[in-house]
Amino acid sequence: MDESTPPPDHELSPPPPPPASTSGSPTEFLKGVVGKRVIVRLTSGVDYRGILSCLDGYMNIALEQTEEHVNGVVTNKYGDAFIRGNNVLYISTAEEI
Repeated sequence: MDESTPPPDHELSPPPPPPASTSGSPTEFLKGVVGKRVIVRLTSGVDYRGILSCLDGYMNIALEQTEEHVNGVVTNKYGDAFIRGNNVLYISTAEEI
């Protein structure tokens, strides 16, 4: 076999794995991040970062080891924090899922 001929199909390396699925319901996402570090952005622009302990259907959130960030600066540290759902703009992961 010369250099310009491609190898037969059985000699090709397997294709790379597909990227992590970004589709899925918000409920699946939230169930998957319970117990992990998250960032909760409030409608006021304040961020709370901590471990998601639990949440309910109204997006009421309980965090552990919580830090309050205003304009990117840590302004307070709390053991536990409870956030009322109507103040939540979004929840994102602070680590790989």
